[in-house]
Amino acid sequence: MAVLLAVYIVLVAQRAFQFMGTGEPIGIGIGAALIILPIVGAWALWRELQFGFRTQSLVQQLEREDELPVDELPKRPSGRPVREAADTDFEQYREAVEADDTDWRAWFRLGLAYDASGDRRRARGALNTAIRLERTARRASR
Repeated sequence: MAVLLAVYIVLVAQRAFQFMGTGEPIGIGIGAALIILPIVGAWALWRELQFGFRTQSLVQQLEREDELPVDELPKRPSGRPVREAADTDFEQYREAVEADDTDWRAWFRLGLAYDASGDRRRARGALNTAIRLERTARRASR
């Protein structure tokens, strides 16, 4: 998907410059408007890739520390966890964050629990908190 978005960004930018090159006021206006789309698209692509790389880095660190939670939840035929089981499992991760809201590992596990429960928005928020806390902790340890 990232490659397709990159191709789209290039094609739209190319078309925008063609419109602007016509010299016609309407063409210049359309071209200027089309320039915004590749800029927003490139920014969104960069943010998504950055989030993915940072999250993967935390997964690798937890694997090295042997602290990555084991996924033993029952699965639906689609591969997604059964929501009721995930919701039951969720409580322990929420309590861990409440006990120490500065622990990036607890936030990361909470993000995984949110994802298993089907709440992608909160999962992403918890994972972003984990990324921010880990970076702060890493800077403080230097």
